[in-house]
Amino acid sequence: MDLARSFVIREGDLRILNPFDAGKLATLGRAVKLRPGTSILDLCSGKGELLCTWAQDHGVVGTGVDISTAFTAAARERAAALGVADRVRFVHGDAAAFAPDEPVDVAACVGATWIGGGVPGTLEILERSLRPGGMLLVGEPWWRLDPPDQATVVACHAGSRDEFRSLPGLVELFSECGWDLVEMVLADQDSWDRYAAAHWLNLRRWLDANPDDELAEELRRELTEDPLRHVRYQREYLGWGVFALMRR
Repeated sequence: MDLARSFVIREGDLRILNPFDAGKLATLGRAVKLRPGTSILDLCSGKGELLCTWAQDHGVVGTGVDISTAFTAAARERAAALGVADRVRFVHGDAAAFAPDEPVDVAACVGATWIGGGVPGTLEILERSLRPGGMLLVGEPWWRLDPPDQATVVACHAGSRDEFRSLPGLVELFSECGWDLVEMVLADQDSWDRYAAAHWLNLRRWLDANPDDELAEELRRELTEDPLRHVRYQREYLGWGVFALMRR
């Protein structure tokens, strides 16, 4: 069980694998008022930047789970580099099936609600690990503008326009599922640009170094097409953010 190699190549040396930058991740940690000893479960934890930096800055403890062996190894290296390996651990495995030994104060899935087939299913997965009165953190896209056609929908990595909601629609969905929205930190077009454009440089450097690799043709096509797709569609139509929720 592992993530496709193309994902590892695309993310390169990025530490945050979503449209947040370090400033927004730090803002989120302050916004939800983390305290020393707060226990966190981070499903689809990527390279562990959320847990590692919050352990350093706020004294949290916790576990990250990710399907990628490469990302899990990078997360462990980051924890060691920041001196927090005694407070956070990273597990390679199926995030949707993972269960902690004890309920946690915060359960997070920041940008991977596919593990539950969408937002409602992911909230159910997260709640299984949450102590009463605890908090969920969910990262999710939304439509900044109503997509005018199917080409726009597909360019934003959705199968249909109903796959994402507007921001008001997403907030309504949280309420429909029985959760209060208590905080949020939203990406902006600049942080989208930083995330997307970093992929292009990673792809180009990898292609220059690996012209005969079996993935070269696929990734060459991606590098050719993705910049225009991003500036024409994604940065205009697609928003993204992390939402803090507490059970009503």
